[in-house]
Amino acid sequence: MRHSIPFARPGQVVGLLGGSFDPPHEGHVHVTLEAMKAFGLDRVWWLVSPGNPLKRRCPAPLERRMRAARAMMRHPRVEITDIEAQIGTRATADTLRALRALYPGVRFVWLMGADNLAQLHQWQNWREIMENCPVGVVARPGDRISARMSPAARAYGRFRLDGEARHLLGRSAAPAWCFVNVPMVNVSSTEIRTRGEWGQSHADEKSHRH
Repeated sequence: MRHSIPFARPGQVVGLLGGSFDPPHEGHVHVTLEAMKAFGLDRVWWLVSPGNPLKRRCPAPLERRMRAARAMMRHPRVEITDIEAQIGTRATADTLRALRALYPGVRFVWLMGADNLAQLHQWQNWREIMENCPVGVVARPGDRISARMSPAARAYGRFRLDGEARHLLGRSAAPAWCFVNVPMVNVSSTEIRTRGEWGQSHADEKSHRH
């Protein structure tokens, strides 16, 4: 099934939460709403990816994850999209480059958890991400230390916005990034799969291999 691409007007600030959402859960919803409030975002798009290049495991079929995400996240300012599958990108840097071309004048903010910041230097063209898109980091209390000591945080330390200026992130020129501490919902996609609450047949898994 082909989904339409989301709409955004020039000048809007759109947060991008990328991931496999395999499955989506309340933690994703919580991070989305907290980021929208903290960083002054007009909208948030969930970028449900075809697959994560850093993960060996093949996710559930994209259409199933899209349906589950739409059932989980119901908010007038949040859009669930498979735009990466439509434009043919996997790596975040490539996706951001394509979105800037598709949406001239729209201000994008890449959203991530502190664990993602800690490993950002392993991502393909990670410096291009930091140089071209403001980054909002949503962290559990206590997660700041390892993330702030990461290669990406050290390399771009002088571009970190103070927490009191977090609402200006989307209007800031890259490189710019900001930490916010929020209480987290104690759930993960891995835990849900481990508990068998997101069953997937072997046939489904085979059909989605690349």
